[in-house]
Amino acid sequence: MDLVFKAPRVVLDGGEAACSIGVVDGRIAAVEPLDSGLTGDRVVELGADTVLLPGLVDAHVHVNDPGRSEWEGFETATRAAAAGGVTTIVDMPLNSLPPTVDVAALAVKRESARGRVYVDVGFWGGAIPGNLGDLRGLHEAGVFGFKCFLLHSGVDEFPPLDPAGLEESLRELTAFGGMMIVHAEDADTIDHAPAPDGVHFADFLRSRPPGAENVAIARVIELARRTGARVHILHLSSAEAIPLIAEARRDGVAITAETCPHYLSFIAEEIGDGATQFKCCPPIREAANRELLWRGLADGVIDCVVSDHSPCTAELKRGDFGAAWGGIASLQLGLPAVWTQARQRGFALADVVRWMAEAPADQVGLARKGRIAVGADADFCVFAPDEAFVVDVAKLYHRNPVSAYHGRPLAGVVRGTWLRGKEITGEPFGELLVRG
Repeated sequence: MDLVFKAPRVVLDGGEAACSIGVVDGRIAAVEPLDSGLTGDRVVELGADTVLLPGLVDAHVHVNDPGRSEWEGFETATRAAAAGGVTTIVDMPLNSLPPTVDVAALAVKRESARGRVYVDVGFWGGAIPGNLGDLRGLHEAGVFGFKCFLLHSGVDEFPPLDPAGLEESLRELTAFGGMMIVHAEDADTIDHAPAPDGVHFADFLRSRPPGAENVAIARVIELARRTGARVHILHLSSAEAIPLIAEARRDGVAITAETCPHYLSFIAEEIGDGATQFKCCPPIREAANRELLWRGLADGVIDCVVSDHSPCTAELKRGDFGAAWGGIASLQLGLPAVWTQARQRGFALADVVRWMAEAPADQVGLARKGRIAVGADADFCVFAPDEAFVVDVAKLYHRNPVSAYHGRPLAGVVRGTWLRGKEITGEPFGELLVRG
């Protein structure tokens, strides 16, 4: 073997076992008992205080590069990912310039990333008014699916689809097996809600009511049912929509859903005046809603947990809740943030791995990612689950020192991250991925 990990705790097959893991040419070649005598050119022996996890897969990351690289960039984002045990990300099609809505823009994005990524990186395409004819070309060029908005995206160059446009795009995707991932908030509901201006988080929360998500998700379900398209609900915040998704799935609708660490960690009741670092859309909701999201994960209705890492400059986060940019920077912190909350509710590390590695890999069709198994890529996270730390935003690797997690105590420290059998240190060697 090129590399052997000997670990008394390894997460695989939905549980933990003491294993020796052998690696050849960047792939896992053997999973054997700890005392099997497996040998290699390099042997890494882990202590009982650490757990070997598969590298995490974060399928919802806004790198914003090129075009808004002062917000984030491929070097900083992927270095933060690696520091957080994430070995694969899929980059969103908006906030970069040009947005990834045609093959030419995808080529610009890939060229910007080439040679600058510390982890493996794939790309989403975008579905906007007027680019119906570009969707198949993007699919053939290797994007993992297509993102759309049902209301203003926050940037004018990525406009939303109306119901007719969504149905038309879903029919087009069905023709070639594409997947639509949806920012599901209803524009009309939000237009009739109170304005978000001011320093009080409660006022911002009223401006993005759960009904906006519920109505939009119901529309997506109906159109998916009508067209046969595969759909995925992004960053689920409203727990009221969980029964809708469960019922649709029972009826045979091809629908999956994700939520994010911030919805599982924070609660509206604890967000103070002017704390715009907590602003995101849809918003962080009340404590009771948070517990229902955890129940949705436990029941398997919510499939995965991804960051929705959406950073910006510190200047854009200033002001009141109406003016500040909506997004939370958390790419480096997702694993300890989720583990901190999960362990308090009786979940195991195997559950966290299923939500943050295996399920997102399955969602985007990366069969060799997100699991420790023979034939998989040798992507690993060495995690100390009982070690605690307090988040210091100055020590995070993403570009701008803004994070809702600053000052928050978390459980679990990433001690090392390995990509295809090589520890991530020094120069970047990540690869650009295409849909298989």
